[in-house]
Amino acid sequence: MPRLLILLSLCNLVIGTGAFVIGGLIAPIATDLRVPPAAAGQAMTAYALSTAVLAPLALVLTGQWPRRRALVAGLAVFALGNLLCALADSLVLLLAGRVLMGVGAMFTPVAAGLAVALVEPARRGRALSLVFLGISLSYVVGVPLGAWLGFRHGWAVPVGAVAAIAAASAALLALLVPRHIDAPGARFQGLGGLLARREVLWALLLTLLYFTAIFVVFSYIGPVLQALQPMSTERLSVTLALFGVAGVVGTLVGGWANDHFGARRSLTVQLAVLAAMMALVPLTRGSYPAMLAVFLAWGVAGFGMMAPQQSRLAALDAAQAPMLLSLNTSMLYFGTALGAAIGGPASLLVGFDRLAWVGVPFAVAGWLALRLGGSTARRTQPA
Repeated sequence: MPRLLILLSLCNLVIGTGAFVIGGLIAPIATDLRVPPAAAGQAMTAYALSTAVLAPLALVLTGQWPRRRALVAGLAVFALGNLLCALADSLVLLLAGRVLMGVGAMFTPVAAGLAVALVEPARRGRALSLVFLGISLSYVVGVPLGAWLGFRHGWAVPVGAVAAIAAASAALLALLVPRHIDAPGARFQGLGGLLARREVLWALLLTLLYFTAIFVVFSYIGPVLQALQPMSTERLSVTLALFGVAGVVGTLVGGWANDHFGARRSLTVQLAVLAAMMALVPLTRGSYPAMLAVFLAWGVAGFGMMAPQQSRLAALDAAQAPMLLSLNTSMLYFGTALGAAIGGPASLLVGFDRLAWVGVPFAVAGWLALRLGGSTARRTQPA
């Protein structure tokens, strides 16, 4: 694999940490800003909507730029958004910073487009899994470490640290990424034709549904874990780290499964496991080992879907791969926003311990979308 993909993966580690560390710090943020936890959780919604709507626009506006400039610009804007969040003394400023972070998240589809362009189709699944490995690693390193720092020294400390690391990473990209890389940028031309294709719409709907299912719970992962099994901040950090390890395993397994069994088979199994684990989560209340086992299986299945789904879309139209991956990222974050928006009010009705049940219907609907959009999957054969 090109060594550039490793650098992009490390940058995605920074992106993932900044994006999701908030989920484990909802309680201290709510206390500090004097708002309810459900309101503080809308920081996830703000980031997700911005990434879904504004990041694709930024991606197209920078479509004619050299890929190095687009990567650096995205990470620099992400750093600026984190800095604003770290300095926020009100929910409004926090949300504004999260919106700016969402614009900078255009970095991730640019990186995915490079992964597709730099390797032959037979290695596409593994290349994408390597780039997205950074997102998975953020759950192992960034999110639990950020949660520990936030509970020990205040939530603004890990957010400010992400801002500094993202700025340093942008400078590193400017130094190490080649000036000219043969990879297409996103463009609006041909977008109407893509959206008129049945298989594209079903594939994008799948991403929307399964991310909604996941983020109904993960937007409030701190309170959910505490409701299932009260624990110290140290144990909470370890639990989040173990969930991240499962995500790393899932990301690597997902890329391998895509290249050996095809996207459709891989996604069918992963969606079934995801729905089953979400149904089991509330039943593990009071048992830490059972809760951990279910969340680990959930992590492997949930993270494992990224590479097959991205590869599946890229196989539809190689020339339009950047736009397809950008649209997929939009659906990903629309799902994240929808999950956070649903999870907050739902937690008031059913409690954090039973919140996973609210996500189960979305996971099942995703499985149905995969079955109904089967013609897409048949185009993406094992290498």
